[in-house]
Amino acid sequence: MKNGELAAAEKYVGVGLRFVAILIDGIILFILAYLIAAVTGGITAGGFEIQGAPAFLFFILSLLYYVLLEAYLGGTVGKLALGMRVIIEDGSPCTISASLIRNLLRIVDFLPFAYLVGAILIWTSPIKQRFGDRLAKTVVVKK
Repeated sequence: MKNGELAAAEKYVGVGLRFVAILIDGIILFILAYLIAAVTGGITAGGFEIQGAPAFLFFILSLLYYVLLEAYLGGTVGKLALGMRVIIEDGSPCTISASLIRNLLRIVDFLPFAYLVGAILIWTSPIKQRFGDRLAKTVVVKK
């Protein structure tokens, strides 16, 4: 498949649906952070906090959440719940290396204001790719 060509049953996913998926994934990761705080003594009367080693653990587990689910299931819980999949531009399943690239580069999409760069890149891409997608040669599709 060339850029811009997908099977008739698939279409590229834009910012709106991706945002909803991020919210769903955010809830899951919030629960994970809370559990890490509970185990490491980071719960206070005013809420919870994680820093140092627990924060690093949360970062690693969050990265693994995105990378492994996209590589092995085609998407995170949020994406899958909304019928989306991450695939390679040629239509093949997402690989672990492509997923790692696209997810490590989330930091670029996140700057300077919560996914503003990512949203702009998606809006200006004919196949709705953020920076990480472009370098990993992945697209997000709805089936």
